[in-house]
Parts: sequence; structure tokens; C-alpha cells
Amino acid sequence: MREPKLIDYSLLTLLALIWASAFFNIKIATYSFGPVTIAFLRVFFGSIPVLLLCFYKEIKIEAFSKDWYWFAMIGFINLVAPFFLIAYGVKSVQSNLAAILMSSTSLSSVVLGHFYTKNEKFNLIRTTGVLIGFSGIVYLFSDNLLINENNFTSALLILLGATCYVIGGLLTLKISKKKNENVTSSILIWATIILLPLVSLIEQPWKTVPRLDSTISVIYLGLVSTGIAWLLRFRILINNGLIFQSQVSYLIPIFGTILSYIFLKELITTKVIISLIAVATGIYFVRKGTKFK
Repeated sequence: MREPKLIDYSLLTLLALIWASAFFNIKIATYSFGPVTIAFLRVFFGSIPVLLLCFYKEIKIEAFSKDWYWFAMIGFINLVAPFFLIAYGVKSVQSNLAAILMSSTSLSSVVLGHFYTKNEKFNLIRTTGVLIGFSGIVYLFSDNLLINENNFTSALLILLGATCYVIGGLLTLKISKKKNENVTSSILIWATIILLPLVSLIEQPWKTVPRLDSTISVIYLGLVSTGIAWLLRFRILINNGLIFQSQVSYLIPIFGTILSYIFLKELITTKVIISLIAVATGIYFVRKGTKFK
């Protein structure tokens, strides 16, 4: 690992912007596509740059090896379920709220990590961070102007999607000795296999004529927010390590809120700002507590 340089901070900021931009693009994609179709197109287009990289670096892809069931399980929990749940939820919830709700992954990972790993236990600082962060999420649900009886369930589904990411990450530890590119390409392949019959039976998108902006957004979600973002993440992990890369969690909800306002003119209430500050503060304490575990 090397000491972070200007290029490393620039790449980290770029990764945060790409992941944050996914939320308003999901919103635009829902204008023409159903949640299953969005999930399918994300994993399909997202697999292209990752598979090309594996081919270029001559990395063996083990999607159909003896460990295929791990790749299939992680593909479903880490890609299929959250992509569907988030797309379904964002249809009824502002995308800036989705960005804040999704930032709960950094908090829930601490809770689940305490019970299911040996070296991710609670300490005072991390516990404080979790309590502050989740209080921000709870406070966000009190904003009746943005979350009400009509979209309350949708907001909960986005939180469930965030939890799926955390569970998928824990399962990935079971095959952590394999190359990142191999694991990512393999789970993308299995996610595509799982979603293909579902999208064919449930939504049949070829029967609709999508809007141009929705088409551009869904391609962007796959190629950039899924495929290229994962490759960027690989580079940052290799050069600077997990702790440096995890700082992206501070920036995603902030950038997501700003981008949603710029591109969709979504409402930013006082409660949204307070929740955003609480979540960012909670994540800060969680990361700080990681150094003292």
C-alpha cells in the first residue's frame, strides 16, 4: 500500500460521484423500465468492462467451477435483490433520500460484522457512530413531506436493499482468496443468468418503446455505475487499501443529494440536511473506531 497522493484522492472522489450519480439515473430509468428490467440491464452492461478486463489480464473466470453456488448466491444477494429493491423503491421516493438511506450500509455492516466476523467487534467509538447514523435515518422517516403513507414501504425496501449489500459482502469473505476481478465477473454472470428468465416472464421490456433519457440512464447505470465503478474500486483497493477506499461512504450521500437537486430539482428539506449530517457523522465515528478496534 502507498500513501495517498492527489491522484488517489481524485479517483476516490470520482468513484463517489459515479456511485452517487446512480440514484438520479435510477429515477430516470424508472420512467420507462420496470425494476426487474433495470436490474437486468445493470448487471448485463456492468459485466462488459469487467469481463473485458479479465480477458485482457488473462484472469480465469470461475463462474461455473466447483464454487459456482457461492457465486450464484452472492450474485443474487449482492446484485439481483438490491438492484431490484432500489429501483422499485426509487420509483416512489426521491433519489436523494435513496442516497442517504443507502449510506446505512456503512452502519449496518458494523452491526452484522460484530456478530458474524471475528475481528469486527463493537467498541465505544463505533457504537456511538452507529447510534448517531441510524438516528439520522430514523429522523429522515419523520419528514412527512417526503416520506408518507404512500411511499413508506418503498423507503423500507431501499433500506432492505442496502442490507442485502452488507450480507453479500459478508458472504464474499467466504471466497476472499480469489481475485476480485474473477469474483465480480462471476457474480455478474450469475446475476444475469438469474434475471434473464425473470425479465422475460415478468416485464418483457422489448414490447415497450422507452424514452431516450431512460435508455441512456440504464446504459450508464450498467457500464459506468456498475462496471467501471467496480474497476475503479479495484484500483483504489490495490493501491491504497480498504480503509482509504471506505471513505467513499462519506461522499456518496452528499453528492447524491446535490446531483439529485441539480438534475431532477428534488426537494431538500431541513430534515434531509439534518439526517445527512447525522449519517455522515455516524460514518465518521464508525471509520474512526475501526482504527482502534
